[in-house]
Amino acid sequence: MQSVHVRQITLTDYTSKVRRHIIKELGEMRMADVTLDDIQLALVPVSKKSASVYKAVVILYKSIFRAAKESHVIEVNPTLHLNAKGGGVPQEDRQALTDEQVEQLLDAIRDLPPYVSVMIGLYAGLRREEALALQWDCVFLDVPTPYISVRRAWRAEHNRPVISTVLKTKAARRDIPIPKCLADCLREAKVTSTSDYVIADSEGQPLSYSQFKRVWQYIVVRSTKEKRR
Repeated sequence: MQSVHVRQITLTDYTSKVRRHIIKELGEMRMADVTLDDIQLALVPVSKKSASVYKAVVILYKSIFRAAKESHVIEVNPTLHLNAKGGGVPQEDRQALTDEQVEQLLDAIRDLPPYVSVMIGLYAGLRREEALALQWDCVFLDVPTPYISVRRAWRAEHNRPVISTVLKTKAARRDIPIPKCLADCLREAKVTSTSDYVIADSEGQPLSYSQFKRVWQYIVVRSTKEKRR
């Protein structure tokens, strides 16, 4: 897999998929005995997952058996004609929130801790790993056009937050102009912040994975209650 060129978070994801979908199904077989039919049968449960997961598992199968062939562990590569096309459940098109839905969401969490993170998601479009890694040194509010500079990424290892300057792609490093409503929100948040991080826990540290899940669930519950009123 040439792990020296693979990000740790990607390597962790690969390891999980290999354990769940490859070793679990074929781990007791000798590699030389595995046929294309065996692999296709093992992929049946994976076909019920998302198309992206299915494709990733197929790529892992092909990489593993190609490496085994090149290393003379097996004589025949059973994945030569294995194809990910059409496998897995296609992702449904996501519908953007309407103006009314945005207002309902913000009203449900206004003046509460998740408010800033939701504003960043709505009006800057940052991914989760970008928003949770955002520090104040990358928030520029005292300029003619306020903007956020994406320079760090968050990931969780054993539930602990890890902040890295290694981004997903070169294009991920970018400057994002922000509207007045978000700039005003961030100015207000910065006044009371005691952390280097825009989104932080009570000790000023970036959120762990479990903390993020609790925050997200809190948002879901609050916004659901607001809809029922």
